[in-house]
Amino acid sequence: MDSPHGAAVTAEDFGLKGPRGWAFRGVRLDAPPGALVAVEGPSGSGRTCLLLALTGRMRPSEGRAEVGGLRLPRQMAAARRISALGPVPGVSELDPAFTVAEHLRERALLQRRFDGSLRALLRPRAERTAAARDRIDTALAAAGLDPATLPKAERTSVRDLERLEALRLSVALALIGRPRLLAVDDTDLKLSDAERAEAWELLRSVADSGTTVLAVCSQAPGGAITVRTDNSATTATTATTATESVSDTADVTEADATDASEPAGAPEATTTEKTTDEGTADAFAETGRA
Repeated sequence: MDSPHGAAVTAEDFGLKGPRGWAFRGVRLDAPPGALVAVEGPSGSGRTCLLLALTGRMRPSEGRAEVGGLRLPRQMAAARRISALGPVPGVSELDPAFTVAEHLRERALLQRRFDGSLRALLRPRAERTAAARDRIDTALAAAGLDPATLPKAERTSVRDLERLEALRLSVALALIGRPRLLAVDDTDLKLSDAERAEAWELLRSVADSGTTVLAVCSQAPGGAITVRTDNSATTATTATTATESVSDTADVTEADATDASEPAGAPEATTTEKTTDEGTADAFAETGRA
């Protein structure tokens, strides 16, 4: 049974096929609420596709999966509502021209606009502002980011952030929505050994607080539930290791689809998507910007 915060994630013979072949296939996963799940493998092995499929942002081609009791692909839209993306290149990237404050303010406003109750929207402005600030401060604390330590505090531009600081900001933005499932891509990309350890400590603390975490990486940390995307075996359990079969050259079209009758990889018409020539970066614009 799910905890009040985290979402259990299970998959059986889960696969996604695009125009150029299988991105991943035969994935099996059994992760309890509040688990730290590492999706491990080399770049181009289908890691991001699996991450997005398990958060309801790409339509699988075969098998079944459940996120917080929501069945995929039938309940993809509901799965998106209980999950949030941290940094995913081409999908939910930070805007380098924005300051930290602008990113936080935008996310808080979007959260209030799309997820707030009517009663909350009718509260006095001072109360709404205080509630938004409380959400931001809570998310920043959970992500271990203190804006006061940045070069220009909250006025620091994203382009001036260190890689680990940008990761913490992305996680904080995702946590403002209080998701039951957090997905993070390229967790250990361009990090030193010490920074990598800090990144995993951050994600482990988020998981320990109750939120289930899915994190793409090149090398999984000890103790995580691990799904590999470069081998033929395809099992992941609460033990520690697992594998997943993929086509090394497969590219797929990412989809934000909700109708179970749509073919795999077919994008739904929505203003929150964008498509790149590579075919693996249809974007679900997490911040609401095109």
